[in-house]
Amino acid sequence: MTKNNIRRVVPNITSNRLEESVAFYTEYLGFRVAMDMGWIVTLVSPSSSTAQISIVRGESSEIPNAMTLSIEVEDVDLLHDDALSRGYENVYPMTNEVWGVRRFHVKDPNGIVINVMCHSNE
Repeated sequence: MTKNNIRRVVPNITSNRLEESVAFYTEYLGFRVAMDMGWIVTLVSPSSSTAQISIVRGESSEIPNAMTLSIEVEDVDLLHDDALSRGYENVYPMTNEVWGVRRFHVKDPNGIVINVMCHSNE
């Protein structure tokens, strides 16, 4: 069994109304924008930095293998190797993204795509 330090879990909402969704979560619920890359906006609670929601631009049907959850871990390489050894479906290869994240996507037994990641600058 792989043991890893899970740092946070972030639900990813796919929306064709990104700006309205951001306004709902910020103006109504009080989240703050932590990251805005145009195609994804991550919102954070002002009282708990690990309470977050990400909103991804587009329709669920338009985004092949749309990630539903992001799970930040301490050792993404360990989980990547373990996923491969267990035969789990890897739908996005291990990648060092330009925005400072190292990640891969794996499907759970229900077909839900999980974005397993860590910040590469740590």
